[in-house]
Amino acid sequence: MTPTVQDSPFLLACRRQKVPYTPVWYMRQAGRSLPEYRALRTDKKMLDALSNADLITEITLQPVRRYEVDAAILFSDIIVPLRAIGIGIDIKPGVGPVIDQPIRTAADVARLRPLRAEDVPYVTAAVQSLVGELGGKPLIGFAGGPFTLASYLVEGGPSKNFELTKTIMYGAPELWADLMSRLAEITIGFLQAQVAAGASAVQLFDSWAGSLSLDDYRASVLPYSRRIFAALAGTGVPRIHFGVNTGELLGAMGEVGADVVGVDWRVPLDEAVSRVEPGKALQGNLDPVILMAPWEIIERRALQVLDRGRTAEGHIFNLGHGVLPETNPDVLVRLTELVHTASARSA
Repeated sequence: MTPTVQDSPFLLACRRQKVPYTPVWYMRQAGRSLPEYRALRTDKKMLDALSNADLITEITLQPVRRYEVDAAILFSDIIVPLRAIGIGIDIKPGVGPVIDQPIRTAADVARLRPLRAEDVPYVTAAVQSLVGELGGKPLIGFAGGPFTLASYLVEGGPSKNFELTKTIMYGAPELWADLMSRLAEITIGFLQAQVAAGASAVQLFDSWAGSLSLDDYRASVLPYSRRIFAALAGTGVPRIHFGVNTGELLGAMGEVGADVVGVDWRVPLDEAVSRVEPGKALQGNLDPVILMAPWEIIERRALQVLDRGRTAEGHIFNLGHGVLPETNPDVLVRLTELVHTASARSA
């Protein structure tokens, strides 16, 4: 019998089932560290690449070909659904997303309408194309979490302390609730469109949720993330949740309905097991900077991650955040082979 996507080690691990080896993929595996990506982007702006189905498809496939990872993740950005509903956004090199008119009043929030699949035809077309190209490998859908989206919209761009965002969260709770509810619905629409087009799993990146205390996260973010995961429960696809510097939030992040909790490099996986409720797989968590070290250091640290990952009910090997632009792609080729070989011996 020919293996199907559902038999892939990645999806088996997400579902906490027996795997032939530990599956591996890398956050930000597509893009900036790959010379073939840089060559493709020579005369193209980021926003042009994000809205072209052919480019999305090719860029998503590049790391799968090179690294032989166990899953592809859609080449996208958290701003894509916001731009699709008419919010003026640009991605400035060296800065990140910049908002033309920040969202700070009730009238501003009212501009945020639900997203429909027809708003992102380039995304659905790319997903459909990728499903055919990937064969037996799964495609992970992608979206930004509600707090992270809110922070960019309110601050007008990247922020270190999220002063304006937290001012609304603390001082204008009704406005905050309206903003977060609308962002949750936009995210639901974006992820549902990807799943309907053929994505086999989804990951919600609430990258900056780690700037919050556990109490604030539970009160002001968790209900909206839970709404997103609940809306996707009926699809049957595994749901992954990840944030940076979220060690104190790991338990709560698992409570939103995620099947897999992503762990950054700050918390060892065996410790994360004790923080996350039973019934969850874990994903992670090699420090991306380790990839700049000599190979013997990388190998030792990767094997430690694998060893600690065995304490989880299911483990997907990944980095503790995204691949850094300076990373040598050949190192990731070698790391993927190491993870597959070492984990197969102990399976």
